[in-house]
Amino acid sequence: MTYLDYQATTPLAPEALEAMLPWLRDQHANPHSSHRPGRAARAAVEVARDRVAALLPAGGRVAFTSGATEALNWAIKGTTGGIVTLATEHAAVLDTVAAEAARGRAVTILPVGRDGLVDLDAARAAIVPGTGLVAAMLVNNEIGVIQPIAALAEMAHAASALMLCDAVQGYGRVDIPATCDLVAMSAHKVHGPKGIGALWLRDGVVPAPLLHGGGQEAPGRSGTLSPALCAGFGVAAGLMTSLGENDATLIARLRDIAMAAFGAGGWRLNGAEAPRYRGNLNLYRPGLDVARLMSDCRDLAFSAGSACASGSGRSSHVLRAIGLDEAAARSSIRIGFGRYTETGGFTAAIERLIAAAGAQR
Repeated sequence: MTYLDYQATTPLAPEALEAMLPWLRDQHANPHSSHRPGRAARAAVEVARDRVAALLPAGGRVAFTSGATEALNWAIKGTTGGIVTLATEHAAVLDTVAAEAARGRAVTILPVGRDGLVDLDAARAAIVPGTGLVAAMLVNNEIGVIQPIAALAEMAHAASALMLCDAVQGYGRVDIPATCDLVAMSAHKVHGPKGIGALWLRDGVVPAPLLHGGGQEAPGRSGTLSPALCAGFGVAAGLMTSLGENDATLIARLRDIAMAAFGAGGWRLNGAEAPRYRGNLNLYRPGLDVARLMSDCRDLAFSAGSACASGSGRSSHVLRAIGLDEAAARSSIRIGFGRYTETGGFTAAIERLIAAAGAQR
């Protein structure tokens, strides 16, 4: 099996697994207990917290959560005032914003252009006094484009609003602007374990609690932390620093291989070519039957869109937002690759996809 779905999840780093095993096998103490085993567990959590924070702006605190979905819900529901966000955001943002709108909160959803990028003049007109939160994704999970987060943060602050950055796909890969106020991330998108994420909060930013029942994580997230998951996340974050340059070099080489092959086969890249995270290719071929392609290439793990919307029967809202009609949206595939993608297998997989797509005609 050749795995080409790095936006859905990434392979667990062996080093992260090794860091987790002692806490799963030998040590069971609650990190919120005051006895010696509890303090040891707490120390492991704090080491992990520091490693995760090393990839984030200074002047804030990392609060561990069950994942990015919880972090985004906390940031959105825990703030007040109107919300401005983008049509291409993840469902964890759009569905939460819709729930807030149903409770009477003012919401503005900004469109994007065919390149997938927000129009800054439209954003400036929407982010006005009374706005409490601007929420935008750093790297889009479906098409990989990089939004102008720093510019949006400047507009947010001019209106006395907070800037929430969904950095799930960009954390450790793309610089996170220092002017963000809240940043959400997920361990399993950076070769860490599933079931843990974090919300970074700038000093002085205190959203109302989403979960009640103990307030174990400052500033008010309740629930017992897993030292194993925290340790795995911390090691994975550390590897994003130490291996980041090697990862970027490999990803650039694989992208060049793929674009040369797809460029000669009648495929079109969805979204802007730049600014874009290079490990995400979303490609459209007229008339492509994606279901048949997946059946013909069952030993290749690629995607027809967000894993979170898989099985919904809906075409990608992101592709529709950039102007693709229903047929074109359903004739697009997403290919993601990274640290553990082997060049020879990747090249062969791309050739197979192109040949199988061509055979449909």
